[in-house]
Amino acid sequence: MNELFIIWSILASQVLLGLAMGCALFRMARGPRAQDRILGLDALYINAMLLLLTFGVRTANSIYFEAALIIALLGFVSSIAFAKFLMRGEVIE
Repeated sequence: MNELFIIWSILASQVLLGLAMGCALFRMARGPRAQDRILGLDALYINAMLLLLTFGVRTANSIYFEAALIIALLGFVSSIAFAKFLMRGEVIE
């Protein structure tokens, strides 16, 4: 019973994360300002990272955890670069 509950919980979390990614994609496409689009991109990469982590837990494969780490690092750097570009108009001084 316990193992079945965990399997269904992971499946439900993956479905909900997919819905959250759809909402973030909608905000990224239809955001009225650039700041809204960047916020949608942040939410999208965080949800993608969490979705990969749930796949890793479900399949017990470590490659998903490594891919989630790469997405987290690249997403953070891109968020900082976009924010700096919006503030100053240039990324590299």
